[in-house]
Amino acid sequence: MCLGVPGRVVRVEDGVAVVDFWGVQREVRLDVVDEPVAPGDYILNHVGFAIRRIPAAEIGETLSLYETLLAAAAQEDLMAADVRSEIEAAGKTQGGRS
Repeated sequence: MCLGVPGRVVRVEDGVAVVDFWGVQREVRLDVVDEPVAPGDYILNHVGFAIRRIPAAEIGETLSLYETLLAAAAQEDLMAADVRSEIEAAGKTQGGRS
């Protein structure tokens, strides 16, 4: 299963955004995002590409859902494990384009 992970845009330059995912910053391509993004916006990241700008009205609910997933204690929770692995992968590639 592959999930998109929400993050807050820190800066945008030349079709690439630096996005903060729970304290881990990663460069994300903006080639396929559905509308323009700016610092402070939230996007949904999938395999290094912003695929959607999250509307302001949905940010609270979206982040709450992901925080619930991340807090899931059971390792057999496949959805929580997938989100954790996405965030861990972001940390391993921090500072480099992927």
